[in-house]
Amino acid sequence: MGSRVSLAKTGDRPGGVQSALRALENNPAAGKNVLVKPNFNTADATPGSTHNDTLIALVDELWRMGAKTITVGERSYPPTREVMESKGILPLLAQRDVQVLDFDDLPEKDWILQTPPPDRSHWENGFRIARPVMEAECLVSTCCLKTHQHGGVFTLSLKLHVGVVPTARNGFPYMRELHGSPYQQEMIAEINAPFAPDLVVLDGVEAFVDGGPATGKRARAEIFLAATDRVATDAVGVAVLRELGSNAAIMETPIFAQRQIRRAAELGLGAPAADQIELVPADDESKTYCETVAGILARG
Repeated sequence: MGSRVSLAKTGDRPGGVQSALRALENNPAAGKNVLVKPNFNTADATPGSTHNDTLIALVDELWRMGAKTITVGERSYPPTREVMESKGILPLLAQRDVQVLDFDDLPEKDWILQTPPPDRSHWENGFRIARPVMEAECLVSTCCLKTHQHGGVFTLSLKLHVGVVPTARNGFPYMRELHGSPYQQEMIAEINAPFAPDLVVLDGVEAFVDGGPATGKRARAEIFLAATDRVATDAVGVAVLRELGSNAAIMETPIFAQRQIRRAAELGLGAPAADQIELVPADDESKTYCETVAGILARG
């Protein structure tokens, strides 16, 4: 059996989170201290950033699943606290006894240097990962469905984790290196190698099918995905973008030839091919669309 990805076809965010997670039939949160990584790179309207309703529904479901504690952690492009304040998420999290961790406030010692060998990294001098991510008892990532016009091609679950690397630390400009490199897509995948989320939830109610990551051409997919495999999540997400009708970089490149996905698979981070993905509908209403997406995925 391959990597399981559940798909719920719905425009209802709380219902979509719940349905997708329950169809996944996986509960790593029970009794654990849970760290949630959202897409709060900016405060732009969804899919530019995680919708408040999605994050709150995810928090509620994690509490129901038996989480011991829940913390939301992020490193944004503008100051993280400003992004969260602009989105109005802080009081909603406080009401649910959720702690907020601004990775910008971490001391130097809590950005752990990763120095993979040259055959496993395109980073000049390695990269750093936030210690809370590396040491999380249960890491839950929630991403959006969108293209990326600045070299990433798409920003789903793999690229979400650029936010666990600092903008700059110890005198080195990590984000400048990433965004200036011709190997940006491979470097995105490589960021993901030192850790693995226990759950991934993708909100695809709305998508950017061109442009992105902050603003772009919109379309409504009205889906939620849940998985434990970032490569499988991104492969299914790209298949959904293709079903919606996206830009040339999405439509004309085979899914497993997309450089983020290909590199992540090379590093052993998830499913190496479409036949290693088990796409599961969350309910009867999701079956037809699930079959459509599975067909796109199978054709590559």
